[in-house]
Amino acid sequence: MQIRSLMMAGAVAGLAIGVAGTASAQSASDQIRAQQAQIDYMKRQIDLMQQKLQDLQTTTQATQQAATATAAAVAKVTPPAGKKGIQVGAVTITPGGFIDGDFLYRNKNMTSDTNTKFNSIPFGNSSNDHVDETRFSARQSRLSLLATTDVDSSTHLTAYYEMDFQGASNTSNSNQSNSYEPRIRNIYATVDWDDIGLHLLAGQSWSLATLNSKGISPRNEVTPIGIDQAYVPGFTYTRAPGFRVTKDLLDKTLWLAASVEQPQTTTTGTAPSGTGTLVTNTGGTYFDADTGGPSYSIDAAPDFIAKVAWEPGFGHYELYGIASFARDRVNFVNHTQIDGAVGVGVNLPVLPKLLDFQVTGQVGQGEGRYSAGQLPDVTFGANGSIHPLTDYNVLVGLVGHPTPTVDVYGFAGLEHADRWYQNVTVGKTTTQYGYGDPLANNTGCNIEGGTCTANTRDLMGLTTGFWWKFYQGDFGSARWGAQYEYVARNVWPGAGGGGTADNNIVMTAFRFYPF
Repeated sequence: MQIRSLMMAGAVAGLAIGVAGTASAQSASDQIRAQQAQIDYMKRQIDLMQQKLQDLQTTTQATQQAATATAAAVAKVTPPAGKKGIQVGAVTITPGGFIDGDFLYRNKNMTSDTNTKFNSIPFGNSSNDHVDETRFSARQSRLSLLATTDVDSSTHLTAYYEMDFQGASNTSNSNQSNSYEPRIRNIYATVDWDDIGLHLLAGQSWSLATLNSKGISPRNEVTPIGIDQAYVPGFTYTRAPGFRVTKDLLDKTLWLAASVEQPQTTTTGTAPSGTGTLVTNTGGTYFDADTGGPSYSIDAAPDFIAKVAWEPGFGHYELYGIASFARDRVNFVNHTQIDGAVGVGVNLPVLPKLLDFQVTGQVGQGEGRYSAGQLPDVTFGANGSIHPLTDYNVLVGLVGHPTPTVDVYGFAGLEHADRWYQNVTVGKTTTQYGYGDPLANNTGCNIEGGTCTANTRDLMGLTTGFWWKFYQGDFGSARWGAQYEYVARNVWPGAGGGGTADNNIVMTAFRFYPF
């Protein structure tokens, strides 16, 4: 019995040991599987993290590419430092100009827009002397484009275009649509070689004879800042096609320049006529060929102008000379007359940033068209010979800046043309030649409907006004201005005497500058 019990106890113990061994083996297998599962999970997490990292890298690259593309796009339209405008490749384009609305009143009618023809102020013999004139205009509205680029650090190219709407043709009228035409004011290109101080201009620009504010360079011209687009009697200018070369010296304190410019001799008096005679032509191809339209002279050569400008440290000073070559053909023979003038100009900041002073003057023969009043250049003798008229002009001006938003100005100008005349009597007939003839019939100058053949001796002008910049902000700037002018036209005495015709002119303007 005891032995049986021992055997059973041993069997139970052995079974327990076996069960324990089996359990131990099962537990190890479970642990291996659990560890494998953890390893697999970690692998999946690593793969997922690698995928996310790859996606992040792809996104980062895309973002960087987009940022690069954006920066490149911005760079294409962002001008270099110190410039403004829109970048197109290597060219910076800067728009300019303004929208303009004008009102004008003249106490004597001249049937003229905001461009007063000073030499046509009517005398009492004209019905226009007895009626006044009121007009509105938007034709001074202006558009300009400036394109600049740098070939290298010392070579620069510029193109400039400026236009307004003061052109008129035989279809232009004020009936319903005010169908007036754009016209060129300036259109030219320049090349600047800074390393050698040489500058070239080609195209239509302000004449080299016009005063500059800095050096001798385009877009620095000193013009009367009033509203009247004829400016002031005595102001020296043309805007004509030509070529100009400028050299700066002495660290840009001295400038020398020379130009050839489009000639256009203006004539007056009895012109020779007959077979084999040519004085002027009516317009040909691409010129106005209408009857009564402009005439075109047959000058022998371009106008030549040379100028020196000096800036010693205070102010700007200029001296220039003009040579022109008037020509006609009479009785199958060409006649050429060489004319010329000298001029000076001064621009001074009397009180820097507060008051500027300017004065210009010119004297010579045959150069009347270089002044705002457009007195004639030459007249003719009985045999067709050309006789230049001695002329001079002077303009004095002050421009004040009492506040950063207000400019006030005053200008006084004078133009004069000498007389030259010749009377030829054949039988009982006397033919008058020249300009300012004492026999000119002036008996009806002050009688409405009377005869008045008087020639202008002097044009005098006084003007004052202001500009107020009442808005300056993100949307451009807006200005309002007003101007008063008094202009007098004196004539050479003739039969019946001389006299003076004058005009009082008031103009106002609103301008919006979007750029």
